[in-house]
Amino acid sequence: MGNKQNIFLIGPMGAGKTTMGRQIAKRLNMDFEDSDHAIEAHTGADIALIFEKEGEAGFRRREISTLEELTQRQNLVLATGGGAVLAEENRQYLKNRGIVIYLHSDIKHLLERVRHDTKRPLLQTADPAASLREIMAIRDPLYRETADIIINTGQQSIRAVINVMLGKIKAFQNKALHNKSRATNDFTKR
Repeated sequence: MGNKQNIFLIGPMGAGKTTMGRQIAKRLNMDFEDSDHAIEAHTGADIALIFEKEGEAGFRRREISTLEELTQRQNLVLATGGGAVLAEENRQYLKNRGIVIYLHSDIKHLLERVRHDTKRPLLQTADPAASLREIMAIRDPLYRETADIIINTGQQSIRAVINVMLGKIKAFQNKALHNKSRATNDFTKR
């Protein structure tokens, strides 16, 4: 059984995974990692350069390897890259090894947050809004399928979203504990 004490944040670029992940880790006294930063540290190259030299497929191979390793750690809050859910292996690592939280936001808010960020290779197009809509059409169903908890980051403050997230994590853990207890009781009654 996976370590449901780990917390994995998924969602599109600009949803706040890294910012909120750091805060959640601090509040829960857990370690924090960002999978994109881990890939950069391991390769010595930034994501944009990896995309340029190896293409998206090369980056995704590195991402699978990194997530396979990071999700095996204990007591970890992990902010994943926006496209991490594209690979079935990654979705399974996440679902089986921790609580998965989808930080959802609408296109308008995502664009506001990333419009000046030149380190987002998939948005370096003539029409970033159209690119983001295309990306979300593919990824949103995968985020939803993978997530244990969905939180809309919208226009709320970071503090408000973190408080909602902490409440939902606690409720999820309590429900999981209750279900495990019921299953054990049902088994012992046989």
